[in-house]
Amino acid sequence: MKKIFKYLSFGAVAAMAFAGCKNSFVDVTPVGTALEGNYYKDQTEAFNGLVAVYDVVGWQGGGFVTKENAMDAGSDDQLAGGGSATDISDLQLFSNYTLTPAAGPQGELWKAGFSGVFRANILLSKLPGVPMDAALKSRYASEAKALRAYFYFDLVRLFKNVPLILSPIPADQVYNVEQAAPTAVYQQIEKDLTDAAADSNLPNIIANVSTDGGRLTKGAVHALLGKVYLQEQKFAQAATELAQVNGTPGQQNATYGYKLLPNFADLWKVSNKFNSESILEVTHSSTSAGGWSCIACTEGNVLNILTAPRGYAAIKPDAPDYIAGYGFCIVTPDLYNTMHFDPRFKSTIADLDSMKKAGAANYSESYMNTGYFLAKFAGHQADKTKGAGAPELNYPQDIYEIRLADTYLMEAEALIRGNGDLTRAAALMTAVHSRAYNDGTSHPIAATFDNLKRERRVELAGEGHRWFDLVRWGDAPNALKSRGFAAGKNEILPIPLSELSNTKIKQSKEWGGSL
Repeated sequence: MKKIFKYLSFGAVAAMAFAGCKNSFVDVTPVGTALEGNYYKDQTEAFNGLVAVYDVVGWQGGGFVTKENAMDAGSDDQLAGGGSATDISDLQLFSNYTLTPAAGPQGELWKAGFSGVFRANILLSKLPGVPMDAALKSRYASEAKALRAYFYFDLVRLFKNVPLILSPIPADQVYNVEQAAPTAVYQQIEKDLTDAAADSNLPNIIANVSTDGGRLTKGAVHALLGKVYLQEQKFAQAATELAQVNGTPGQQNATYGYKLLPNFADLWKVSNKFNSESILEVTHSSTSAGGWSCIACTEGNVLNILTAPRGYAAIKPDAPDYIAGYGFCIVTPDLYNTMHFDPRFKSTIADLDSMKKAGAANYSESYMNTGYFLAKFAGHQADKTKGAGAPELNYPQDIYEIRLADTYLMEAEALIRGNGDLTRAAALMTAVHSRAYNDGTSHPIAATFDNLKRERRVELAGEGHRWFDLVRWGDAPNALKSRGFAAGKNEILPIPLSELSNTKIKQSKEWGGSL
């Protein structure tokens, strides 16, 4: 297997970098294979380079591994599911905590992170020499820095010990790269985000989402920086950053335009892209004609086919119009019981067990079947593409990387854990909790850490946050003990074995290494 560093040191070819783009402002049709050394001659080519960096935010591996489904499968809210104990084995190994440096989702997640880092570094190294408008160049650079920080944040959370690479690596130095201290990585993440947030050329609001939807705004950068500070337990800084994003709880943010949608269910309508709650969104499309020859190249959302119930068939007219999918990331009984009487239940969990018993619909059992599936991302017949390509690979539902309810709850967590303003924390939590009922009345919730944990769980279920939350809170060993989670080990993933051969990269001590 080629090592990702070697692959990417030669990988700055336009045809490679621009394939499989996920964002709505991306519509690049590369011609030929323009080498990186001959590229970046003008503003158009600089924009194409920026597109290539954004592309990695929506990374979907050729083996169907994504950040969202991997983190869901490894959490206490979901099981890998699928057709058997070996179906998408990377997810199975994470779900039952039998992953090893040689096998598991870490290879794809490492590749995704460093693909983004390398592409950002190439663009940042080329931009100074591109003849183009200075303000626009500054905006591109700030977006690239913020994206590099985004990729590094995932990498350092997942692996802890990662190389800190801030410029393109010469081919003869690829195997000499060494890892940096996690503190140094976090310092660079903070710097990149702080620099981007200070750039007056980065807009507060995307004026035309039909052409620029998916691009970073100043609000998204503040949200990501607040999330980073929260991970580092810098609670005061986190609260300050997130307060800029959140504004007055329940009211529209006058600077960035963010506002909670009145109806939780509307978040999952495929047509409701770039709504007022969306802060950082990964766009998917039904028009890319993605096919089985290159699963990773499609712009469709593979979660829609992966999470839909296996063998689903509606019997009664009022049964949901789910497609027959692959039945992955099935919901655990514990999450079902936690959410059963919550207003968000129906939009989050598809209770096929009850539908089958009532004669409303039928389905085939997933591996380790519970009868409960993830409704948020289960594909619908109404959204099935009629165009070219494989329908299974071309569903258009977007994914929220960061949304306003998430930032409300992150700020509330920072205030609670940092002994901050508990009145404001309660107001933030109450706004999210009350929105779930959508009945025009307030449903107050006290600002306690236990309430915060529950609210994050039920609000964000299935969106890829739960595993990170459990690890950040120190709750993972207890919550995942029955799944095989080992304290002091499984809080991070192993460095992929393929990265250790003939390189200076070392395995983390948690996984038997020396670093």
